[in-house]
Amino acid sequence: MNRSEKAELIASLNKDFQAVNLLVVTRQSGLTVTEVSDLRRKVRAAGASYKVSKNRLTRLALEGTAFKDIGSFLTGPTAIASSKDPVAAAKAVSAFAKDNEKLTIVGGSLNGQTLDAEGVKQLAALPSLDELRASLLALLQTPATRIAGVVQAPAGQLARVMGAYGSKDTSGQAA
Repeated sequence: MNRSEKAELIASLNKDFQAVNLLVVTRQSGLTVTEVSDLRRKVRAAGASYKVSKNRLTRLALEGTAFKDIGSFLTGPTAIASSKDPVAAAKAVSAFAKDNEKLTIVGGSLNGQTLDAEGVKQLAALPSLDELRASLLALLQTPATRIAGVVQAPAGQLARVMGAYGSKDTSGQAA
């Protein structure tokens, strides 16, 4: 790869990094071509992307973005998953890493906030934007009487328990 091709790759990666909200750095050691293809397919299905590039070029592409602080994660055989959705890449990579110990999560960054591996895993446990939208729509479509019943249910149960205790006579038997 000559100097101009490297400059084009850096510019392309930089443009990609500026368009996303989440980057997840992974270390892949010993993954087969089939496993990497499967990982890419799952990441793409989640609405994210997964790229392998030289660490030095990636560090240069991170300059001028909100993700510049994750350059220290780029050592060894790494790859970066990215997504506009704040949890999509984390969910896809975490799910794959659970089933395949050859892929480990090194860390990541969400809108410029650096995350360690545990932070990325916690982020992956959150519902995605689409899941949150579906929950909100379901809540909005629920009849108001049903919501009121759900809210009043604990108070009604407490009232019944208090009523049962209040109706006991001195011998401990219910009246």
